[in-house]
Amino acid sequence: MQVKVEHLEGVKFTVAARGHVIVNDQPVEDGGTDEGMTPPEMLLGSLASCAAYYAAYYLKARKLATAGTEVIVAAEKLTNPSRIDHFKIEVIAPVALTPEQVEGIDRAVHRCIVHNTLLTIPTITTTVRGQVAVEMQAAHEAGSVA
Repeated sequence: MQVKVEHLEGVKFTVAARGHVIVNDQPVEDGGTDEGMTPPEMLLGSLASCAAYYAAYYLKARKLATAGTEVIVAAEKLTNPSRIDHFKIEVIAPVALTPEQVEGIDRAVHRCIVHNTLLTIPTITTTVRGQVAVEMQAAHEAGSVA
């Protein structure tokens, strides 16, 4: 699994994966043009869409309506270190639910890969390369540098 981000201008970037491209930007008050979600909003969107997928899957497996299923994710911005915390997921099903179905959807949402990633501290490795190093590596891989 991989995404590629490229700088467009100012604080605007494209985010690409598997042929799909979205724009990432900042609000005008933060120096952007507000042409896309911010990275924290994209994180909330990832969690919400993952939860929605599992909620709809649960409903569909029980032959209940899925059209109109909504998920709202809210969180707080904190500092020291700068981060998002206190995530709240609200699932709104398009049908009346029994207490057992409410519990089932809750269990299903807890299977979401994004949800589980946020609950478990991931390992993050950072590599920084300048363009010259990238060009040299590409030339080496092509066999033009010994």
